[in-house]
This record gives sequence, structure tokens and C-alpha cells, in this order.
Amino acid sequence: MRSLQLAWVFLRVNAMNELQYRANFFVQLLQSAIALVAGLVVIGLVFSHTDQLRGWTHPELLAVMGVHIVMGGIIGAFIQPNMLRLTEDVRDGRLDFLLTKPEDAQLLVSVREFRIWRLVDVALGGIVLGYALLSMDAALSPLGAVAFAAALFLGAAMIYCFWLFVTTFAFWIIRLDEIVELFEGIYQAGRWPVTIYPGWLRIGLTFLVPIAFAVTVPAEALANRLTVDTLVLAFGFAAFLLLATRAWWRFGLRHYSGASA
Repeated sequence: MRSLQLAWVFLRVNAMNELQYRANFFVQLLQSAIALVAGLVVIGLVFSHTDQLRGWTHPELLAVMGVHIVMGGIIGAFIQPNMLRLTEDVRDGRLDFLLTKPEDAQLLVSVREFRIWRLVDVALGGIVLGYALLSMDAALSPLGAVAFAAALFLGAAMIYCFWLFVTTFAFWIIRLDEIVELFEGIYQAGRWPVTIYPGWLRIGLTFLVPIAFAVTVPAEALANRLTVDTLVLAFGFAAFLLLATRAWWRFGLRHYSGASA
């Protein structure tokens, strides 16, 4: 409960700071709208030549696209800003001030930054998901809705672990500026179900960069494709990543020399 209260305080402070620059909302809305239209055009071109893509119908691929946009908004609003600030603080030695606080350091570095305007992507992605659900033949059951929410939460947790794991390398590597471009390039592969990719790439997008769990699995829940085994695997893998990332973070902290080095 204390952790949630602390996260809420940071969220409110950052939201008030962001609301000072409301023109950023229209900039973000324009960028998101252009990306959305481009994605819809590509899917439209694909289905102008076929009725299915490796078993996925047009509404189901729209669901994948909607989850991809929603997850991208979550990453851009909550995860990425905190990880980028962490790399800057390690490089500049400002992490020293955070480590003196009477709260868990990993919690603090994970909730300090919040980009409210990236929630535009979450809203647009939700609209796409709503249209996709209306276009599907089968209605979403209450159990499917719970499975979707669980899969989305687990996927976000895995992406957070991936970002924190990579960002922790800042304790040894001076600059990690290219991490954003690298992740954005890989994340674009999530616009399509990972089942359409070759086996080696499918494995990489599932267990190395967990885009499959973050995007494809929640979309499978909406399309009534998700199995209990897949959901259990997602839960187990998320638990493993959280524990492993925690251990890696603490190991990195022990090698942090601080601003006095």
C-alpha cells in the first residue's frame, strides 16, 4: 500500500508538470493519428490480397494492432521515461541522492517519471480494440476479458523487466542512448502476431524480448485463441523475470561507484 501511495504521488506531480504544456497533447495526437492511419493502410493492403494471414483474420489482426498501440502507450507513459532517467542519473552521479531515500531504490527509479500525453496511444488503441471486437464473429466472454486483462498486465511486467535489465548495464557502460532506437525497432515486429515469423525469430520475440507475451498473447485472449497453458506460461515467465531482474538490479547497485568516483 505504501508503494502504491508513493507511485500515486509521483504520478500526480508529473501529470501537473505535463499539463503546463498542453500543446504537447495536440502534437502527440497528431503523431499517434499518423501512426494509426499508416498501420491501418498496411493491414488493408495485406487483406486486399488475402482473407487470412497464417490463420489470423482481419478483425483479429486489428486486435493485435490495438494491443500493440495500447502497450506502446503504457511503455511510453510509465516504463521508458523512468529507465531513460535512470541511465542519466547513473552517468551523472545523481543516483546518489535517490539511494539516500528511506524507500526501496528500485521502486523509486521505476515510478519517478510519467508522460501523461502518451496515454493518447492507450485511448486510440482502445478504440481500435473496440472496433475489432465488434467486427469479430464471436463475442468476448467475461472469462476472456479477465484473461485479456491478466495477459496485458503480465506483458507490461515483462517489458518493464526487459527495460530494467538492459538499463542496469549503465552501471558498467557509460552510454546507453541507443537503447530507445533498438527497442523501438524490435517493438515494431509486434504489430503482427509472432506466429507468422520463423521459429528462431518467434523464440527471440518471446523469451529474449517478450513482445509475444506483451502483444500477441493479449490479442489471442480477445480472439478466443488463448489457451490455459499459454497463460500459465506467461505467469511463470513473468515471475521468473521479476525475480531475475531484481537480483540483477541489486548486483548492479553493488557496482555503482557514485558521483565521487
